[in-house]
Amino acid sequence: MFSVLRREVARQAQASSEELKSRMRGLEQELSEEREEKKDINADLTRQYKSMKTELGVKIQKLETEVTTFRERLGKCQEELKMEKEARARVEQEKETSISELKSQLSHMEAGYQKILHDSLDSLLAHLADTRLHWEDESTAIHLEHKELLSSFGLKPLHL
Repeated sequence: MFSVLRREVARQAQASSEELKSRMRGLEQELSEEREEKKDINADLTRQYKSMKTELGVKIQKLETEVTTFRERLGKCQEELKMEKEARARVEQEKETSISELKSQLSHMEAGYQKILHDSLDSLLAHLADTRLHWEDESTAIHLEHKELLSSFGLKPLHL
């Protein structure tokens, strides 16, 4: 009986050993799968990280290129604006100079026309004065002639 018991214990021990070995293999398989899954996850995360890093690098490069392009365009626009402002200032200055010159010419012309007008009026007044004197002289001569004619008829011109 002792040997049966021993066999039974040995068989149970063997069964327990087999069960533990089987369980151990199962756990080792699970551990191996977990490690493989961890390795796959780690590889996937590494790949995603590298991909995101590359994409970010490309975006950064693109944005830096855009910034450079925009800075160049801004510089050109600022230069064009400066040139436009300078051109506008020149045009304004030329315009002011032209206006000033035209005002000066207008003032000279006005003074010239005013002198011509005054000279013409003075000449007309002088001519009218000469004509008046001439008509007064002629009128006096006619008046005297008629006075003499009336006197020759015996009439006094003041009584008429």
